Amino acid sequence: MRFTRRAAVAVIGVAALLTASACGSSDDGDGGGSGSKKVEVFTWWADGGEKAGLDGLVAQFGTSCAGQEFVNGAVAGGAGANAKQVLASRLQQNDPPDTFQAHAGAELQDYILAGQVEDISADYDTWGLKTAFPPGLIQNLTVEGKIYSVPANIHRANVVWTNKKVVAAAGITSDPTDLAGFIADLDKVKAKGIAAPLAIGKDWTQLMLFESVLITDLGAEKFTGLWNGTTPWDGADVTKAINDFKTLLTYTNKDRDALDWTDAEKLVMDGKAAYQLMGDWEAADLDAKKFADYAWFTFPGNGTTFQWLADSFVLPKGAKNVEGTKCWLKTVGSAEGQKAFNTKKGSIPARTDASPADYPKYQQAAMADWKSSTQVPSCAHGSACSQGWQGAANSALGAFSTNQDVAGLQKALASAASQFVKK
Repeated sequence: MRFTRRAAVAVIGVAALLTASACGSSDDGDGGGSGSKKVEVFTWWADGGEKAGLDGLVAQFGTSCAGQEFVNGAVAGGAGANAKQVLASRLQQNDPPDTFQAHAGAELQDYILAGQVEDISADYDTWGLKTAFPPGLIQNLTVEGKIYSVPANIHRANVVWTNKKVVAAAGITSDPTDLAGFIADLDKVKAKGIAAPLAIGKDWTQLMLFESVLITDLGAEKFTGLWNGTTPWDGADVTKAINDFKTLLTYTNKDRDALDWTDAEKLVMDGKAAYQLMGDWEAADLDAKKFADYAWFTFPGNGTTFQWLADSFVLPKGAKNVEGTKCWLKTVGSAEGQKAFNTKKGSIPARTDASPADYPKYQQAAMADWKSSTQVPSCAHGSACSQGWQGAANSALGAFSTNQDVAGLQKALASAASQFVKK
């Protein structure tokens, strides 16, 4: 995806607004010199299962990289939206952290085209990662023959999580396999007095739900085509998907635009909703919160499609502790690091040599699906679209949440595609 003039202006604007937060992390005396042994790791993993996964990785880093000191640069909120704003400011101010989290795929190209991350292809050879990761993932990570990030995991986005007690109380005994069946089940839950049986949060969580509907109505190949320019956004099949999405919104909480994903998750935990569409980090979060009465199924109509995303780490240009950062990246890609991280975060390892027996029940199922399912990327989490395109989609869906204008949403999405699709 191209780094547009508009995107550059937006980044500069964010930098101006956030200069105060951009400064200070490198001027603390003992952390900013060339001899620093501190490794500032910038993520949006601040709580729940995400924080538990990071803690596991940090523990392994301490073992594998003795003498290096982990510094937590986490910024919470918004599936990384808040962190990305702060990061953009710091990169513009030439004050990068030693490494930062980014979604593998199209989102990472923004940083590559801006010249903000280093090529680590040679390190892949040294660390044996080209044989440890599956060929398809290596292909997705490669940009014009070079690799710029190390994935810590693979997540699945198109999963519906349920409160088993609420579902059972509605007389539902099996998972729906198509959208009509799902809507029928939502009606059953609603008839039991649950006003909003499908919990959802703001913008990006709505984009996730919409993408799952698109996969159902278009199929995997045409869905992928929406992001590479081979499927038009102004087609009748997209119109149908928007109308189906509009129907699903009638079953959701009215305060959706004010909630983050964990707020929507709590509605499910508290029995105020039966379902939530969310990535499989929810499994680890529910486990961390000691909530056992949950189950899951692939979004109805998605069949064997696995919508993937991957959290990865990079070596920024201008990193103060290159040696420490490379040791972090090596740990992230190692068998030990991926086990320490993924068993706690709810994701599955990117490596192919992991043992399913080391993982909880959900991850075992996801590991099997990853090998056998049709894989499609996620715009909501950066594997399908650039940050600019993602922002445009979130804005369009945010407006649709209020105005319910089907034609207006389709026009906005088609306009975004014409601006951001790679020519």
